[in-house]
Amino acid sequence: MAADAPAHILITGASSGIGAALALAYARPGAHLSLGGRNQERLAQVAAQVAARGATSSIASVDVCDAASVAQWIAAADERAPLDLVIANAGISGGTHGGPETPEQTRAIFAVNLDGVLNVVLPTVPRMTARGRGQIAIISSLAGYRGLPGAPAYSGSKAAVRAWGEGLRGELAPKGVKLNVVMPGFIKTPMTDANRFSMPFLMSAEKAAAIIQRALAADRARIAFPFPTAFIAWLMGALSPAIVDPLLRMLPKKD
Repeated sequence: MAADAPAHILITGASSGIGAALALAYARPGAHLSLGGRNQERLAQVAAQVAARGATSSIASVDVCDAASVAQWIAAADERAPLDLVIANAGISGGTHGGPETPEQTRAIFAVNLDGVLNVVLPTVPRMTARGRGQIAIISSLAGYRGLPGAPAYSGSKAAVRAWGEGLRGELAPKGVKLNVVMPGFIKTPMTDANRFSMPFLMSAEKAAAIIQRALAADRARIAFPFPTAFIAWLMGALSPAIVDPLLRMLPKKD
């Protein structure tokens, strides 16, 4: 393991998708992974794959919406060995394919995608700033550049964590803690498997994890990829709604 590679990595939403792929990307002799997720069986499968790569791991059935239990989990993990990298990855999707988003759906998406990130990052920050080192990665989305009528709650929650994370990066930098906002496009995961429309530049979770790992090592502030989709998403956010709204209304609705 490289001297500057993180030795203790904590990942939420690690039972599938990008979270599982990141766990395997960081699994190597000398590394320990603290993996959290809601599906204990899938977490155990990821842990077995981590072990096959020479790393150790501990798994926990974690609901990121439960602030107290998440804080306890992070404290226990950090006391076992100081956390070098925390990846707030857990998230859920939703949209309007079946009709307008209900209040319940909207609140559930924000609870996981926004409050869930806060519940991971807030107890991590004082521990890392106290020792003057550490890195936190927040998984947002290219949907965070511009509210999409097909998935307003998902877009809004990802926009919130993007803006908060970018602001927090500036606050934490003088204290020796790095913070990075990750904004993937379409990644082949159980979340996108539900989509019934063509997804341009669809990427495997393994390739996405490799991109994220390299960018975190380089401490890139905003990790938005793949480039063609990222540029289009950024442009939609920069242009006037008078131009963009009619185009977005023609897009397929998200499940």
